[in-house]
Order: sequence, then structure tokens, then C-alpha cells
Amino acid sequence: AAAGHVLRLGVCQMQSSLQPLCLSLETLRRVKDRMLEAMERGLSHRTHTQATVRMLPTFIRATPDGTERGEFLVLELGDTDLRVLWQGGRLGSGRGATSALLIPSLAPQLFAFMATCLCEFLDGLRTRQTDFELGFSFPFSCRQTRLDQGYLISWTKGFKCPGVEGRDVVELLQSAINKQARYHIKVIAVVNDTTGTMMSCDASAGPCEVGLVVDAGTNSCFMAEARHVEVVEESDGRMGVVTEWGSFGDNGALNDVLSPYDHQVDQGSLNPGKQRFEKMIGGLYLGEIVRHILVELFSGHTTPALLTKGLVQTQDILEITDEQVGLATAQRVLRALGLEASDQDCFSMQQVCSAVCLRAAGLCAAGLAAILSHMCRNRELPASPVPGSPLVPRFSETLQQLVKPLAPECEVTLVQSDDGSGKGIAMVAAVASRLAAQRLQVNQTLALLQLSPDALGKVQALLRREMELGLKKETHAMSSVRMLPTYICATPDGSERGDFLALDLGGTNFRVLLVKVHSREQGGVQILSEVYSIPPNVAQGPGTQLFDHIVECIVDFQTKQGMMGHTLPLGFTFSFPCQQTSLDQVRGRGDRRC
Repeated sequence: AAAGHVLRLGVCQMQSSLQPLCLSLETLRRVKDRMLEAMERGLSHRTHTQATVRMLPTFIRATPDGTERGEFLVLELGDTDLRVLWQGGRLGSGRGATSALLIPSLAPQLFAFMATCLCEFLDGLRTRQTDFELGFSFPFSCRQTRLDQGYLISWTKGFKCPGVEGRDVVELLQSAINKQARYHIKVIAVVNDTTGTMMSCDASAGPCEVGLVVDAGTNSCFMAEARHVEVVEESDGRMGVVTEWGSFGDNGALNDVLSPYDHQVDQGSLNPGKQRFEKMIGGLYLGEIVRHILVELFSGHTTPALLTKGLVQTQDILEITDEQVGLATAQRVLRALGLEASDQDCFSMQQVCSAVCLRAAGLCAAGLAAILSHMCRNRELPASPVPGSPLVPRFSETLQQLVKPLAPECEVTLVQSDDGSGKGIAMVAAVASRLAAQRLQVNQTLALLQLSPDALGKVQALLRREMELGLKKETHAMSSVRMLPTYICATPDGSERGDFLALDLGGTNFRVLLVKVHSREQGGVQILSEVYSIPPNVAQGPGTQLFDHIVECIVDFQTKQGMMGHTLPLGFTFSFPCQQTSLDQVRGRGDRRC
């Protein structure tokens, strides 16, 4: 039957079908601007819950600095497999094992399977060690409240396992491990695979603070200034943030960019209307985009295979875009679809696959540019890692070429991460261990400055005793707390009105102020002021010289304000200990009136 479907694709037909995938630089700039706006909504406490780009904090406060040491277990959950790693020494090498993952129907089965794989891996190591620290790579959206606690928001990428959404995946895994009762394994960190990618980069090349993953889906992360992550209490230093940008466009922000093929892929997915950005980039969906394009191109010549979902694989697309084996792979794929194609048709198939992959790279570049622009407002930009196995051989090159015009204010270097997220998860555990050791050292240093509640109670009692001595006439002279009267007998009640001069004497300068107090309807309190300096020779000279200088400045201020000849009450801020005998009279040293 396949021999009857001989195809000839015209140039005009190709151009027409691929036109929706061609995104101009101006279009990518619009995507970048919308992504940046969506990111900022996700960071804001006020709009976070409505944001399509969630910007989830990871509670990772630092990237590797090259001093990390230790031995850690890593459990890496993938789309189709589960990997267990052992990272030791300087965290540069390790041993690992991979198990095929059959998605269980219930949560206990999933986490019991993980715990079993961990124990079997440790059995194979033949180690006498029984206590281990574990980093858990979990590539799905989680709401983290600390480094070792993460509540699954939702499954994505076709992954379904009831009973996990809304629950702490660390608690579920720890419980399953404890039931094995063979090894003492403590889960110290749950990390998104994107964060693991960022943390896996070699620290010797400089800090790497942006991560980008493109595999079955797509995601990104970066080290944000903690003060901008309003959904957490921490405001000092930096905070790792996972963007969860796969859901960008779920609110319609990408409607003018989506092609008819994207709508068809979305309608045939497990979650229509969700993860719109990811469905244009992730490897799980690229095969379906290509298949729908082929259905349009070969209209009238379709076959049952071509109309069957899932028969065009992403791996086939990657091979077709390869300059060496691409045409041969294209012919093999077309034949598998029941189509007998010419050399020209195979070349056209290669063009289709390249267009789909290059659009994915362009959209990633727009998202990456949004992250860089956000970071560049505050500080210089470090290197940005791109994970292994890019969608096309020139993926990193395309990213680099497009990021520059999309974020011209930023300098960024794209580098390949090592070993995906596995090494990075161990690095997260190591960094957490290093920071914990630093905190312990700081706490020990500051321990001598800490006062217990009992000690504070004693200070309170002593201070109160001195205050009472200072208030009594017969003991005032012997008190260390002077308790000097000010002769201010009431606080403002809102009925005060009038114009007043005020002097505010500081260290090396002072202010002269004109304060006009009116009702709220008449404008409330209005203040005009000017700052005058106090020359060193005046500040260190006789008191009469200081006050003569102050009067000269008052006259200058009155002249500038057109107030000469006006008589106004004056208040004087004098920030030095004085013995007052009335509201407008004080005595300084030597019982001299000031």
C-alpha cells in the first residue's frame, strides 16, 4: 500500500506550511517582554497566585565555589527511568545505576520502588557505611518551604500517579526509605532537575547562576536577589528560583504566536490549554508538531500511520536535522509512515524538522533573554549553562546568536553542563552542608553575645532600679540613668496651628526650618528648610562663636524666605545632655545658661 503514495512537495506549499513557525526578531522581542512581565508577576507577593510563570523559590542560597567536599547519594527521577548515583571525594566522579521506570498506579508504589532501587544500589557498592545523605532530583513543579520540603503542585509531561499532588514528596520518599530498615538514609534536599543542571557547572570557570533545560519538556532557573522574591521571608543574599516557564502563555499571552499545529497538538494532549510554552519546545511534543505539518503537506495522500498519534519520535527529528544522516533518516521515517518519498521530499522533511527545532531554540532564547534582563538590572551576569543533548546540533549556537540582540545590555556565556542534574544534586547537598558548617561556626562565635531570657530579665531589673533612682530627688545625683525632665507636659492633639521656626543641630551641620501647621483641609503641615554647615573652627571654638554663627544662618534663612521683621516662636533641637529648668531654659556644664 505504501508504494501507492508517491509525494511531490512544491516550494510554495512548503513555504506556506512553515510560515507560522518563522518568528521574526521583533516577534521574539515581544515574547521576551511578555515573559519578563509574567516573571515579575510570579515574584510579586501580590500577584504570585495568579501568575502563569510561578517563579518557585528553591531555598538554595549559593552556587558551588569549588570547596565542596563530601559523599552523597543522588536519586534522579526521569521521565522513563530512575537513576541512583554515588558522588564522593571532590564530587567530580561517582558510580551510578539506572532502572527502567514503570509508572505505578498509586503513590506508595512509586516511592517504594524508589526506596528499593536505593537499597539495591547500596547493596552493590558493598560498603560498610550505613548512614547516607541523599539529594532527590524531582523534575516537577513543587512549592518548597525549605530545602528538604517540597509539595507537588501538579504532574506534567504525561506523568500521572494519583495521591501525590499536594503532598510533600520528601516526606513520602523518607517514609518509604525508613520502611526498608536496611540503611539510614536522610533526604537533605529536593531539587528540580533544572536547578541541578545549573549547580553541575564547573566552579573553576566562574560562578554559574542561570540554568536551562530542554528535554522532554523545558524549564529554567536562576539565582535571584532574595529581596525580589517576595513570596519568601528571606531578603538578604540570593535565592535560587525555578521559573516553571512551561506554563507561560496559558493565559493567552502567546495566542498571536501559536500556529495551527500547536493548537492541534494541545487538543490531543493530556492537559489541553496547559503548558503552552512547553508544548512548542519540549521533545515530548516536537514529534507531534512535525506529524501535523506532514498531514497538511501530504493532504490527499495520508496513511493510517501518518494519522496515528505518537509515531513520529523526537529522536527521529534530531537525526533528520543532522547533515550527515538526515536524508536517509527522513526516507526511513516517511516509509514507516506508509509514504514513498522522493529525494526532494526527504529534503523537505528535513526542512520541516529544522524549522520546528529552530523555532524551539528561538523561543528558548526569548525566555533566557527575559531572565538575563531581569538579572542585569542588579548585577553582572555569570555564565549560563545549557544541558547536554540539545535539540539540534546548533542549538547552543542559535541561542547565543539570538540572546545577544534580545538582551543587548547583558553579557552571557553559554556552557555545557556536566552529567545533567546528577552531579548538580550532589553539589546542592554539598553547598547546603558547607553553609550549615559556616552557620555553626558563626553561631559559636556569636554565642558569647547572646543573652538568655534570665539575663535579659536581670538587665531589665537593673535598668528599672537605676531609672527609679534617677527619678527620686534624694537619689538622683547617684543614678547612672539621669532621667532628665524636659518640661514637655502634653503630646499634640491635632488642634495646633501657626508658623514656627525650628533649629535642628547635628554634628557638622544644622538645619533651619520654617514649619507651617494648618488644618488638613488647608494643606496640613508644610516645611521649608535649608542646611548650613558648621566650620571646624566654630564647632571647636567658644560657645558664643557657635551661637553667633547659628544666628547669622537664621538671618540668612529669614532673608531668603522674605521673613525679615517677622516675629515667630522658635524651637531648638539640641542633641546633648542638658539640665532643663523650664521648657525654654537649660543649664550646661559649670551652671552656665545656654
